[in-house]
Amino acid sequence: MNQFLGNFEAKADAKGRIFVPAAFRKLLQLQGEEWLVLRKDIFQDCLVLYPGSVWEKEIEILRNKLNKWNKTEQQVFRQFVLDAERLEMDGSGRVLVSKRYLELVDIDTHVRFLGVDNTIEIWAKDKLEKPLMVPEDFASEIQKLME
Repeated sequence: MNQFLGNFEAKADAKGRIFVPAAFRKLLQLQGEEWLVLRKDIFQDCLVLYPGSVWEKEIEILRNKLNKWNKTEQQVFRQFVLDAERLEMDGSGRVLVSKRYLELVDIDTHVRFLGVDNTIEIWAKDKLEKPLMVPEDFASEIQKLME
């Protein structure tokens, strides 16, 4: 599985259609991905696009960690899939993001696509104008992780 890497600006039109950056479209085509899954990120105020094969692996991992006979764990699984929507790129390389999702993360028109390993994040452009972490905290956390 190739990794998505990069930070690209784009615009959502009035209907919520957004061009997926060409570098990401090319990688999706090379991987033979025909569909995507969109959901709001669990921790951050952004949307996450999962290539179909990545989504299927994530669901399998989650399913294997949960007991289907445990009410709370079943609710966690339901919530995870409830907030997901299957998407396909049109012939021009655009995805249609529903207004509900755009409003969840305060996206009006200007967006940033961020390649994050095997997924693609969609952020309101202004939310990525500043670092996500204070540089000193980031350096400290990386140092701890890499020791």
